[in-house]
Amino acid sequence: MTSTTASKADSSISERWIEANPAQFHEKFNRKSFEIRHYLATHPLFQLPKLLELADRTLKTRPKEIYYDAGDIKIDQRWDAVPERPFSVVEAMERIETCGAWFIFRSAQNDPEYRVLLDRGLAEIKEHIGPGIDSQILVEDIIIFVTSPKRVTTYHIDRECNFLLQIKGTKTMYVFDREDRDVLPEEEIERFWTIDNNSATYKPHLQDRAIAYKMAPGLGVHIPVNSPHWLQNDDNVSVSLSVNFQFKDPLRANAYRANFLLRKLGLKPTPPGVSPALDAVKSQAVKPIVWAANKYKRLR
Repeated sequence: MTSTTASKADSSISERWIEANPAQFHEKFNRKSFEIRHYLATHPLFQLPKLLELADRTLKTRPKEIYYDAGDIKIDQRWDAVPERPFSVVEAMERIETCGAWFIFRSAQNDPEYRVLLDRGLAEIKEHIGPGIDSQILVEDIIIFVTSPKRVTTYHIDRECNFLLQIKGTKTMYVFDREDRDVLPEEEIERFWTIDNNSATYKPHLQDRAIAYKMAPGLGVHIPVNSPHWLQNDDNVSVSLSVNFQFKDPLRANAYRANFLLRKLGLKPTPPGVSPALDAVKSQAVKPIVWAANKYKRLR
């Protein structure tokens, strides 16, 4: 595909959101990254005045669902080492052109005006994936990102299977192969699923292994679970929509957690996927630990 805008005339009322190659979708879904097209670039809910209203409503009703930071961010910077926020959320949105900010509107579907986005967008994506996907999904979510000119989104991996749709502005997304153990060693994945969301470590000497996607309004990228990626915004304000979900996949996640503990004992554990029977044993062994950790988090 080219990086030209894929929007149609009056795309805000298009009958469909997404255009994707069915064969490519089937082959690569949650395995490899790939590009898609969408028809949301002119949707009124994603224009900055409406997003400013959303920020104000979210602060009043669901303040934990909006996040922002601002400043000079490096590719390899940890999420817990970002600069202090110099403005209030609304002030930062009003200064988005100049303040170097990155906004996350989490669970945007919890706002009544945006609820239809989750229902319609995920319905289309599930149609592309095929029957049976509902039984595999644990959490469905919509996230809106608003980014200042030239801002970097740091290198990281996610628990979610993600479709990132570019609405406004242009930027470059760099996506690495999650199966490349030079880029993403087993130890980093184990730490991610066990104790550290920032465990994936950027390796500049391997940057040429990434696929570079030039994102423009009307284009999107599918990012599989745990695929390392980072983004560089161009000299413009960017608005992106993430339609994503987490799978019910405790077996693989718990196998990584068990391997983390085994490695702490000085062992060299077998990676998940090599022996399904061994993965099942590991998963059962760590279930009480995972339950206790989750219980502790809820009580804090």
